[in-house]
Amino acid sequence: MSIQPVELNKAYRLLQVGPTTMISAKNDGIENVMAAAWVGLVGNNKVMAFIGPQAFTRGLVEKSGYYVVQIPVVNQMEMVLYAGGHSYSDTPDKNSKIPLFYQKEFDLPLVEGCAGWLVCKVIPNEENEKQHNLFMGEIVGAWSDDRVFRNGHWIFDDAPYELRTVHYVAGGQFYAIGKGTKFNYGPGKD
Repeated sequence: MSIQPVELNKAYRLLQVGPTTMISAKNDGIENVMAAAWVGLVGNNKVMAFIGPQAFTRGLVEKSGYYVVQIPVVNQMEMVLYAGGHSYSDTPDKNSKIPLFYQKEFDLPLVEGCAGWLVCKVIPNEENEKQHNLFMGEIVGAWSDDRVFRNGHWIFDDAPYELRTVHYVAGGQFYAIGKGTKFNYGPGKD
């Protein structure tokens, strides 16, 4: 495996499949990771994340102005459930069970082993943040595991099952992404 940069104009495709995600942030030397089900695109280069007021990570995002969206895979689900079920406020050593790394351009923790990573710079909107717990971010850095996302496209059919993204559908039910099917939808489409 090698981690490769993703062209920012193609980075939105990392979320296009609607995967379960994890959000990480760091401020003043404190880092945290949380599971997040409500993260999505709001344009080619913008991501909206629901981060509730009870989440320790929210304070880090508010203070630093950045968050990272990770796209975990099947073999990480135990870690995702652990991150979602434990708060840093109650379990300060929580992150010792979540392997992190850094890309030199950003002082933000990224979770090892994911299919993709999106560094987002918060686009401040006090009303959305306070009333709706929604944080919009512009994607300013993106990387992918080239075994599952390469040249701006997902390639799950060639990847092992454990590297497929996971999709939450409520009630504790998750699905791993399935086999790809190509449809003819017209000329000139990328």
